[in-house]
Amino acid sequence: MGNIFLVASSIIIGAEVGFALYWPPGLWSLVVLAPLLLLGFIDYAQVRQGVRRNFPIIGNLRYFFEFIRPELQQYFVEDNLNGRPVSREYRSVVYQRAKGQMQTLPFGTQRDVYGEGHEWVNHTIIPKHVDEKSLRVTIGGPACQQPYQASLLNVSAMSYGALSRAAIEALNRGALAGGFYHNTGEGGISSYHLSGGDLVWQIGTGYFGCRTSDGRFDESAFREKANLPQVKMIEIKLSQGAKPGKGGVLPGAKVSEEVSKIRMVPLGKDVISPAFHSAFSTPEELLQFVQKLRELSSGKPIGFKLCLGHHHEFMAICKAMKKTNLLPDFITVDGAEGGTGAAPLEFANSVGTPLDEGLAFVVDTLKVMGLRQHIRIISSGKVFTAFHMVTKFALGADVVNSARGMMLALGCIQALKCNSNHCPVGVATTDPRLVRGLHVPSKSIRVANFHRETMHSLADLLGAMGKTHSREVQRRDVFRRMGQGVVKTYEDLFPTQEEGALFSQAEGSPRVELVRAFQQSRAEDFALQS
Repeated sequence: MGNIFLVASSIIIGAEVGFALYWPPGLWSLVVLAPLLLLGFIDYAQVRQGVRRNFPIIGNLRYFFEFIRPELQQYFVEDNLNGRPVSREYRSVVYQRAKGQMQTLPFGTQRDVYGEGHEWVNHTIIPKHVDEKSLRVTIGGPACQQPYQASLLNVSAMSYGALSRAAIEALNRGALAGGFYHNTGEGGISSYHLSGGDLVWQIGTGYFGCRTSDGRFDESAFREKANLPQVKMIEIKLSQGAKPGKGGVLPGAKVSEEVSKIRMVPLGKDVISPAFHSAFSTPEELLQFVQKLRELSSGKPIGFKLCLGHHHEFMAICKAMKKTNLLPDFITVDGAEGGTGAAPLEFANSVGTPLDEGLAFVVDTLKVMGLRQHIRIISSGKVFTAFHMVTKFALGADVVNSARGMMLALGCIQALKCNSNHCPVGVATTDPRLVRGLHVPSKSIRVANFHRETMHSLADLLGAMGKTHSREVQRRDVFRRMGQGVVKTYEDLFPTQEEGALFSQAEGSPRVELVRAFQQSRAEDFALQS
């Protein structure tokens, strides 16, 4: 093919010269042909891409269509239900609620209600009225001096730097308008976080915003920021769903001068958080760190976030709680399906426990250890609708965080460029030319609208179920089709555990995996006990 290109090029050039001699205006045709011929010679000479070398000019079409493949897939191929990672159905309902548009479906559901995996709740003949103002939860255990009244739906952890300054400011203004909290993510507290909304300050392994020059925890820097009036709670990030077992990654392209200053990291270089903390290394030390942060923050609620990994490691933390009597005020459970930024494929696809299984295990472990009543559980995963929230409440969550739902409310179009700094709508980029497209005042209203409409739908859904509050939702309330003619409830899949069952003689409890984790763990370290 390459030799044919050379022969054809020679013929075309010769014909052009002859044509120009006969009719000089014909030289204008070279405006089109010359660039194509130049491209062809470049393709033929290069050695990096075989398709272009063997098929000059037309071989570039392969790379062009590969470049626009996500757009072709989203706009011309996928239907309302099969889009990934978020289906068009869910994207649409978030957009509609954020914009205050019609949210009803015409002509019935498009879902196969007899298909495996379909989930639903049953309604009551005598529905209840639910007061939306009552749908809040107090976070703060016995040792907490400044408990916080949290909304049931909040902004999950997303850092400034991973998200643009405009996105962060819009989220925070939306949180202020809607009365819910905004988790900072591990990237530190920027000026854009301080627009009036309540904050949960996340402390990651890099200790951004409270670190020494060598990357260790700095008590004085932490104390200064933790006592800001906007900071309502502090969350220690042990792991995250997108890449559990691996530290966070902020591409160097996103590390602007401002991000560098806030995070205290080098300008323009990739920021890779360590995989684990330097401030502690054992379950007991983790809880001592929790207590230290509680004291430094004047008694604000302190918790930690994790994507569930080895069962015995979480059980070890619970044993340490029993031994030391030091308890976190909350635990955030992230699902392996989570993630709003950059993650290696193997970690995003194949590491960590999905949210439902992880949430159920954490809740059940706390129950059988007699600790559940003192600790609030926050669920962090793919949440876009009130029904998603109900399923998490059924598994034991007290509060729900949403990241991608809030990004969609901001105007995210699922372009899948979060890791490239080329987000076309200015949400996940620090490029000023792209950030300019995100209008903070209008987008903050959309975030507040999405929260308000979803909470309104939650109140309606709870009432239809015969409940007056999310705390009344139980595992037997959610049904899942396992196959043709086979339906199970969450209670069948994740049997409810008795409080303190590991220390009682109750029959049929606790489950085998809980007993095994208890036998394989100890409070002094995270090692597997044989």
